[in-house]
Amino acid sequence: MDGEKKIVCVTGGAGFLASWLIMRLLQLGYFVRTTTRSNPEHREETTHLTSLPGASERLQIFEADLNEPESFAPAINGCTGVFHVAHPTITDPNDPVDSVIKTSVEGTLGILQACVNSRHTVKRVVYTSSLSAVLFNKTSQYTGTADESSWTDMDFFAEQRIPGTTYFTAKTATERAALLFAEENGLDLVTVLPSVILGPFFVPNFPFSFATALALITGDEEQCKLLSNAMFVHIDDAVSAHIFLFESSDAKGRYICSSHSCSIRDLARFLSSKYPEYRISQCLVNGIKEEENPIRICSKRLLDLGFEFKYGLEEMFDGALRCCKEKGFL
Repeated sequence: MDGEKKIVCVTGGAGFLASWLIMRLLQLGYFVRTTTRSNPEHREETTHLTSLPGASERLQIFEADLNEPESFAPAINGCTGVFHVAHPTITDPNDPVDSVIKTSVEGTLGILQACVNSRHTVKRVVYTSSLSAVLFNKTSQYTGTADESSWTDMDFFAEQRIPGTTYFTAKTATERAALLFAEENGLDLVTVLPSVILGPFFVPNFPFSFATALALITGDEEQCKLLSNAMFVHIDDAVSAHIFLFESSDAKGRYICSSHSCSIRDLARFLSSKYPEYRISQCLVNGIKEEENPIRICSKRLLDLGFEFKYGLEEMFDGALRCCKEKGFL
């Protein structure tokens, strides 16, 4: 993309990742449009967005809902690019998977259609997928490796009885549908597949990804199952990767975005040493079976394009725990 700062749209602007993305885009001089849910039952707080530096001059907030894909058109029309971060609200981890998938896929395809209909002003779309869309398949489990050519097998994944089934399955189905739509319609689409995102935040609610990232601290046994082979990326690195891929003329296809990985036992030792005020249950750790052949992933495609990660594991947890304590979540 050229260096001239133009108008971009960020869907799902009230969330953890999207709000940080909006902050960084404003700092870089972009004019930003963002969407928040229009459903009165899920109306979102936006004061953390309107109070950002530059927001009064260069941020517009639109109401839109994935259940009504056409509602995104006013925010998208006239934009140079779109960062599609929004995902259906999952109030219950046991929500019917088919319903969430339907909303996510149809909402995303509606947004992509609005990009196609935008009189060719939208030059690129960046879709936020998830690392979970590559991890869970028999080949990866057998070889211990996964990259952007890998796809989660939803039938295989369902057999594993892993927490987060609804979210992971919806992300996989949506990314597949989005890439197919883009190919069939000549739309420039790049997808980002972040691992567990961690770090400081200014949203008023407890970030969704923290349920997993902080499971050893909160004692959440179910979420700890996702940490047997833990993979993390700092919120600022994840956002920087989105912007980097939007601006890079050579970006194409899928990009894994993950900087650190460790076993649950290594993570427990790190947390116990760095944050002794939080008592990590050894029984909880011992109750999680470590993978005999843990999957190795890396962000080689992203790094080969010229991207650099800036933050370590300590900075991720320092920022997250500080903000959680300040907001009364811990």
